[in-house]
Amino acid sequence: MTLKPTNNNSLTQVSRRQMIAASVTTVMLSASRVSAQDTVAATDTDSETAMSVVEEARQLNADSVLRYESPRTDRWKFGMILETPTTLSNALATFVVPMDWPEQKITPVQKNIDPLVTGWEIRSLQDGAKQVALQMNRVNAGSSVEVSFELDVERTRILPARSVDGLVIPQRLPSELRVYMGNSPDIDTSNSRIKKAARDLDAENKSAENDWKRVERIYDYVREQVQYVEGPIRRASDALRRGEGDCEDMTSLFVALCRNLRIPARMVWIPDHCYPEFYLEDAEGVGTWYPCQAAGSRQFGRMDEYRPILQKGDRFKVAERKLPVRYVSEFFRCDRKSNKKPSLTWIRQMIGA
Repeated sequence: MTLKPTNNNSLTQVSRRQMIAASVTTVMLSASRVSAQDTVAATDTDSETAMSVVEEARQLNADSVLRYESPRTDRWKFGMILETPTTLSNALATFVVPMDWPEQKITPVQKNIDPLVTGWEIRSLQDGAKQVALQMNRVNAGSSVEVSFELDVERTRILPARSVDGLVIPQRLPSELRVYMGNSPDIDTSNSRIKKAARDLDAENKSAENDWKRVERIYDYVREQVQYVEGPIRRASDALRRGEGDCEDMTSLFVALCRNLRIPARMVWIPDHCYPEFYLEDAEGVGTWYPCQAAGSRQFGRMDEYRPILQKGDRFKVAERKLPVRYVSEFFRCDRKSNKKPSLTWIRQMIGA
């Protein structure tokens, strides 16, 4: 298998076009039926009105989507180096490589697969991450194994939608979005303290002019209540209780509060940082994930980040783990002929611009 990440962006765009086309067709058919009931043939005025409605729907859809600009391409290297003082058998190693997103395009440049690797594949994890899995049947003592992938990562700045007035919290969730509701590791959505905070925000948001403003109030609440302090990973409820946390904790809290208010939300992971996304729909029921920066500079509905997206999500099912994980980390296991331990170096570095 060669490194050829699935282009999820293309699939998303096709689906979006089909949905918009279907809703535009519905408007035109509805206009035709009304006209047929009232007159033998549609008048020019009827046709102009129908086309005006269609054009207005198209414009609303166009204004509510995110915009992308200022693309930048960096070359990154991902992989591992294994050195062992003892003979190994049944070795398995896994690590994540970036995949395509609307704001990110991956172009494979070259790969280096050591001859001691007896098999490898790229797995898709809940459409939120790509994971390389390597099998080595036997690695003799004193051996060194290197596997790496060089990728060109084109990342764009995300500009806010021109109009957000028509964006709404989805009333009915498709099955693929349900994973972004409820509890996840360290995102204790059902915690009583978080549920109370969500209820208070909901009551406060009754006067908000639209759903975008409702989500923005959640965002501001997290930044007001939690001071940025680096430290160990905390649950979302602990960050709220202590009033402090790092980017992971603040992102977890934002996600937990959104989910309590029926807003799909998820974590986005980049090297040494993370931020949240939330999901809203336009008037035609077409959904979009909107980013925001929980920790750091205030960025709501936009993102000025150029580091590669490693994964999106916070509840991954991985074959090598018994329980779901919030982040797909590197993994290695093997059988050894002695107590001496192998040395592993995981590669994740930018090697050129």
